[in-house]
Amino acid sequence: MIRVIMGKKGSGKTKQMIDMINSAVQTEHGNVVCIEKGNKLTFDIHYQIRLVEASQYDIANYTALKGFVSGLYAGNYDITHIFIDSLTKIVGSECDNETEKFLDWLNNFGEKHNIKFTITISDDESLAPEGVKKYF
Repeated sequence: MIRVIMGKKGSGKTKQMIDMINSAVQTEHGNVVCIEKGNKLTFDIHYQIRLVEASQYDIANYTALKGFVSGLYAGNYDITHIFIDSLTKIVGSECDNETEKFLDWLNNFGEKHNIKFTITISDDESLAPEGVKKYF
């Protein structure tokens, strides 16, 4: 299952995600991971959440992010929820058809391994392709 939260900078996406992350630690029966670019969430999320700072791993595109997510799961089969903050900033691209393909892959990966994904994208939601809007 994938949920995308999309909106312009300053629209409250990160605050909403922080609340969801902190409640996930209480409701999930497995491990929760949050991938972000930068260290802005360090003091806002519960200490039990595995916080991964993506810029340390040179994730340059969606293919690299697929490998990264696959590697996270391969190293820990107990992951039940992955949060990705500012998806397009992590991979350094715009929200486009490559984003659609990645979200479809992520949805299939999540269904296969019983992982939920919550993702934020900083962009005008009215400009999102239909393949992205289906995950709102």
